[in-house]
Amino acid sequence: MKRILPLLLMPTAALAHPGAHGHSAPFTEGWTHPLGGTDHVLAMVAVGLWAATGSDRRGVWALPLAFVAAMLAGGAMGAAGIGLPAVEPMILASSILLGLAVALALRPSLGFALPVVALFGLFHGHAHGAEGPATGMLAYAAGFALATGGLHLAGIGLGRLGGARVLGAATAAAGVALAVMP
Repeated sequence: MKRILPLLLMPTAALAHPGAHGHSAPFTEGWTHPLGGTDHVLAMVAVGLWAATGSDRRGVWALPLAFVAAMLAGGAMGAAGIGLPAVEPMILASSILLGLAVALALRPSLGFALPVVALFGLFHGHAHGAEGPATGMLAYAAGFALATGGLHLAGIGLGRLGGARVLGAATAAAGVALAVMP
């Protein structure tokens, strides 16, 4: 973790939304979009961490599925030009708040956790969809949904290995660092 944290805090890797993508291969562009920004990686791994440590068995799958479903809805909104306020701040807030939920070992009911995770998923998806290709949006969405699922699975795996509270605290701290970087 000591070697990874500085890489996560590098300003050039902070946001997955620096500019236009080539869109020559929509699935590949979709796959790489969530992986290309520290803000997305932190939040999506944190969803998996929280699912593994903060809920009952149903939550292990329900939280990631809620995030991905809402992310796809947000992606459709973004692609259609339907605006959401404060997309980037909400994405950063998701990494901080989800990291804190893991660090503090919060175990809310699914009735509370699912809408929280879904709300963050909506904003992440909006960012993906707003930057999606003019054609091939379904392949693009499939790519970012699968990459997101992989990040959630990584978080679940890390959460099962132990040390989730430390990883949650590191996630929240990295989110704060991203928020205050110029």
